[in-house]
Amino acid sequence: MNMLARLRGLIVEKGPEILALPVSFTPFPVKKVVLQQLLNWQFRHALSEGELDFLEGRYLGIEIADVNLRWITTLQKGRLTVSRDAEADVWFRGEANDLLLVAARKADPDMLFFQRRLVIEGDTELGLEVKNLMDAIELDAMPTPLRTGLQQLAAFVEAGMKQDAEAAEARVGISC
Repeated sequence: MNMLARLRGLIVEKGPEILALPVSFTPFPVKKVVLQQLLNWQFRHALSEGELDFLEGRYLGIEIADVNLRWITTLQKGRLTVSRDAEADVWFRGEANDLLLVAARKADPDMLFFQRRLVIEGDTELGLEVKNLMDAIELDAMPTPLRTGLQQLAAFVEAGMKQDAEAAEARVGISC
């Protein structure tokens, strides 16, 4: 295995842990502004078409445990808002690399759910509506800089996870 492949595997494995430090020190009001801008930018077409109206008065929690990032979002006056204090009706929980692969369409959320790598808790009807909306979003509808960055990062993570899995398989059967 070459040095660059090992380095990529290490970055993919430790990246969320490294990212967790600055995320935990970032004040929530800063995270809130960034998340709201990103969500409203990404979902601008769905918002204008009324596809997110089912979130009006309902609260969706997102938790990326290995990055220490969690927030609750809802629809208010036609815009997605972010808070940390509301009571979520449904929670989506997962690890950063898995959620990144789902967002880039490189991993099937149902498969991750059955492997218990993606957890949906609470109002299952709302969770299903959110999941169906996410499945319906075309990557081409994403703003180009976001789509390009997401695809490049997902390809990097996918290759690193594959390389790490292959290395683990190679270690199987080696006596200690």
